[in-house]
Amino acid sequence: MNGFKLTRVGVTGVRKQVTVRRAGVAGCLNCNIDVFVDLPSTQRGSHLSRNLEVIEEVLESSACAPVSGLEVLASDMCRGLLEKHGYASYAEVNVHADYFLDRHNPSGRTTREYFELTAKANGTRGNGLKKMIGATAIGMTACPCAMETVREQVKGNVTIDGELPTISHNQRNVSTLMVEVPEMYDVEANDLIEILEASFSSPTYEILKRTDEAAVVIKAHSNPKFVEDVVRDILTKVLERYASLPDDVIVTARSESEESIHKHNAFAERVTTLGELRDRSSQEGVDLGPRGGCS
Repeated sequence: MNGFKLTRVGVTGVRKQVTVRRAGVAGCLNCNIDVFVDLPSTQRGSHLSRNLEVIEEVLESSACAPVSGLEVLASDMCRGLLEKHGYASYAEVNVHADYFLDRHNPSGRTTREYFELTAKANGTRGNGLKKMIGATAIGMTACPCAMETVREQVKGNVTIDGELPTISHNQRNVSTLMVEVPEMYDVEANDLIEILEASFSSPTYEILKRTDEAAVVIKAHSNPKFVEDVVRDILTKVLERYASLPDDVIVTARSESEESIHKHNAFAERVTTLGELRDRSSQEGVDLGPRGGCS
């Protein structure tokens, strides 16, 4: 037998419905679940059926008493995996779910908007667990670089009501914010979504009449942003929102702008801790350099 230790062995793509109760409100989420444990060199194969047993046992418990979050569900499954697999020293659970929230478009009409939630938990036997909750949102950005160049080129030639036009190309922006905390702390997924939506040039909506479309475009062009700006604004809002969380909390902010005038996309990301962000934000007179750029 080839005696190599394996980092992760398990099952992926387990589809289940999960009932979550948060702030007194219960909802059902369609989830995709992956579960893993490590495998020592002395063990030829993992007992995969035990993984499915853990998932079912935790879901049966949550049917009687709904969990308070997907990250809590992942933590419970992580504990169950270590109990079931006595040979394992590490367990990991990943959960992805479609999520919908009511939003109000510029004219005040209620629309149900799509987001994606990600929850993870991992633990090493004897060292406790860490859990992560994340959210992905879709918004809009307007390119500042093109806006400045257009203004310069049309100066004196094209005006609208006597003013230089605010013209730029737009991007559909997909941004993700993930926060990993020790098990005793909680982070609200809806708060992550609010941070993301507030960091775009403008949120976007499924239902827009013509006047709504104009309002979204005007808002985005009044607030042009590079993909780098989006990530930095997310990090700034994280510091404001989570002042009470400890320094070792891990934060991942990621943004990708799907370009309209290029065949490639623009991407930016920061993986850091709250402690590093606090140290950086407390420094004064430090030049951040150019805010961003385009090709």
